[in-house]
Amino acid sequence: MESASVTRRDPTTGRLGEVRQESATAAASPGWKVADPGPLGLAAFALTTFVLSMFNSGIMNADAEPIVFGLAFAYGGLAQLLAGMWEFRTGNTFGAVAFTSYGAFWLSFWAFEQFYAKSVPESVVGQGVGLYLVAWGVFTSYMFVASLRTTAAIATVFALLAATFLVLGIGEWTGTESIAKLGGFIGLATAVAAWYASFAAVTNSTFDRTVMPVKPLTR
Repeated sequence: MESASVTRRDPTTGRLGEVRQESATAAASPGWKVADPGPLGLAAFALTTFVLSMFNSGIMNADAEPIVFGLAFAYGGLAQLLAGMWEFRTGNTFGAVAFTSYGAFWLSFWAFEQFYAKSVPESVVGQGVGLYLVAWGVFTSYMFVASLRTTAAIATVFALLAATFLVLGIGEWTGTESIAKLGGFIGLATAVAAWYASFAAVTNSTFDRTVMPVKPLTR
């Protein structure tokens, strides 16, 4: 791919996103350019997902899990929400919907754990959390379909994330610990894929050439 494509929207969108970015840049004030918010959104998502998945998989002692909550609020939540707002400015509909939604996911996760979890009877909390996760799995599944016109790196993230939500949701809903732990391990793979996509985006942009391939998906 030509280096000019890398500096526009290559790491996080397909050609449609690049065209929209060109239009947004042309409309901006002379000498002022919006930086690509994609690497920030992906990094925030990846790191927060990685830390939580270390607990979901059973690798880390669950007693230390509260460390996730501040991270979910500040980085996975607020930072990713801001990335989503800036994606609206660049004209990237896919990135705006994805980052804003998953930023809101992490904020809702933080709010539930901090304020509402104690109010849910223990006998039904698994069903409630399971429903919550499966619903996010449905959303992520149709975002995966949309991601098939971005890059292979992004599509991989969404395929793994959809599986993570659905497997975790089934595990919580049915109270099957082994399934929930499997969801945690898939979550670790999701985090690694998202980190790669973020690393590729920021590195390719900084070097002004393709250093780490993301394989754009075309029609």
